[in-house]
Amino acid sequence: MASRIGFDNERYLQEQTRCILERVQRFDNKLYLEFGGKLMYDYHAARVLPGYDPNVKMRLLHGLRDKADIILCIFAGDIERKKIRADFGITYDSDAMKLIDDLKGWGIHVVGVVITRFEGQPSANLFKNKLERRGIRVYTHRYTKGYPTDVDLIVSEEGYGANEYIETDKPLVIVTGPGPGSGKLATCLSQFYHDHQHGVHSGYAKFETFPIWNLPLKHPVNVAYEAATADIGDFNLIDPFHLEAYGKTAVNYNRDVEAFPVLRRILERITGMEAFYRSPTDMGVNRAGFAIMDDEEVQEAARQEILRRYFRYQCEYALGFAEKGTLQRVELLVKEFDLKPEDRSVVGPAREAATSAVHNPEKGNEGIYCGSAVELRDGTIITGCNSPFMHAASSLILKAVKHLAEIPPRLDLLPPVITESVRNFKTEILNEKSVSLDLEETLVALSISATTNPAARLALEKVKELKGCEVHITHMPTPGDEAGLRKLGLNVTSDPNFATKDLFIS
Repeated sequence: MASRIGFDNERYLQEQTRCILERVQRFDNKLYLEFGGKLMYDYHAARVLPGYDPNVKMRLLHGLRDKADIILCIFAGDIERKKIRADFGITYDSDAMKLIDDLKGWGIHVVGVVITRFEGQPSANLFKNKLERRGIRVYTHRYTKGYPTDVDLIVSEEGYGANEYIETDKPLVIVTGPGPGSGKLATCLSQFYHDHQHGVHSGYAKFETFPIWNLPLKHPVNVAYEAATADIGDFNLIDPFHLEAYGKTAVNYNRDVEAFPVLRRILERITGMEAFYRSPTDMGVNRAGFAIMDDEEVQEAARQEILRRYFRYQCEYALGFAEKGTLQRVELLVKEFDLKPEDRSVVGPAREAATSAVHNPEKGNEGIYCGSAVELRDGTIITGCNSPFMHAASSLILKAVKHLAEIPPRLDLLPPVITESVRNFKTEILNEKSVSLDLEETLVALSISATTNPAARLALEKVKELKGCEVHITHMPTPGDEAGLRKLGLNVTSDPNFATKDLFIS
C-alpha cells in the first residue's frame, strides 16, 4: 500500500488563492462564490488524489478569512427526510451545525444560515429554532417563483426579490452547504439580484473540485466522480459552450451544462448587459488539475475509488437505500475500466479468511462466518474472522495492532476479566442478546486493559498507524463496527451480506 504522493497541496493553495482573488477584483470587489463539494473532511478527494489534504479548502478559507464571509445553505427537504452524510453517519442538519463549529475553530465566522425551499416543514422549523436560540442568524427562502423557465418572474420582486437579503461586509462571500441540492446557486443569484438593485455590481463564480475540467473526460479521477454521484445520476460531458466559444475541450457535468443557458439569461436580465461568462467552465475557479504531480498514481487511486463505490452501492441496494439503476450505473463504470472486485487487494484475503473459518470450530457465530482483511502501510495484509466472542472487525484490528507492536500472536491483549465484564454488562444490564464484542466495545476494552497491561498499552499506541489503511469485510459491518472503523480513519468496503440473521440491529 505504500503509495507515492500524487498531489501538491501547497501549489494548489497558491494557484487557488490567486485565481479566486483575481475573480473578486473583476466584479466591483464583491463576489459570491458557490462552494461545491465538501468544505471539510473531503475524503473522496483525498482518496482519488493521493496527498490531498482533506481540509485543504479550510486552509484556503483561513488564508482568506479577512476577505471572506460565509453563508451556509441547507435544503428544508433534506432536514425533513433526515438525509445522511455517509462518511460521518450523521444527518445533514447535524453536519451543518458541525460545520459551523469547525469554521469557528478555524477563526471563520458564519454570517447566516439559509434554509432553502422552505415551506414550513416541522423539522426545518425545529432546526431554525435550535440555531436562533444559540445566536445564529437564520434566513428562510421559499421556492423561487417561475424557476427555471420564466426569467421575467424569476428576476422580479416576486422571484428573487421575495427572498430576504443577507447582509455581508467582505468582498468575497462563500456560499456553501452540506451536499448537492442545498440551494447554493439560488442563494447566490438572490444576493446578486439584490446587490444590482442597489447599484452594487457584484459577480458570481463557482468552485467545484470535480469533475476536473482540464483532465480528459474518461480520466479515472473524473469517472470516480461519476461513481460517487451515481445515486443522483450525475455524469460528465465535454462542455459544448466552451468548445463553441474557444475551440477548446473542457470537462463539466450535466447539471451545470443543462443549467447554463437559463443561468446566463438570468445574469443578463439582472445586469442588463451581455453575460460575462461564455461557458459553464468559465464560471469555475477550480485549479486542482494544476496541482497533480503524479498522474499514474492518481489514476490508480481513482480506479480503486470506483471499486469502493461499487461495493458501497451494492450494500446500499441490499439495505434498500439505493435503486437498481444506481447500482447498474456503477457496474458499467467498473466494466469500462475492466476492473474486478479482486483488484482491490484486501478483498481476496478477507473472503479466504471467511472460507477457511468454516472448518474451525472456534470461529463463526450462529452459522455466519465473516472474514476481514486490512492492508498496512508497508503492504502487509492481516486477516481476521468473527467468533462467538468478537466481531470480525474487532478481531482484525486487534491482530493488526499486535503485528505493528510486534506482540506475539499467542499473547492476549484483553484478559478474560475485562471481556467477561463487558459481556455481562451487555446481557444483564442492557438486555442485549449478543455477547460478541463489536469494534467500539473492543477498543474501549483495549483502553481499559492498557491501564494495567504493558502489551495492551503498546498495542493501543499503534492504533493511530491504521489511519488511511484499506479494509474489506465479507459482511456489512454493524453500527458499532462501522462507527469504530470510521473513527479510526480506515477506507472500508464490504460485500453485501448481512452479519446477522436478525432484521433489527442495534
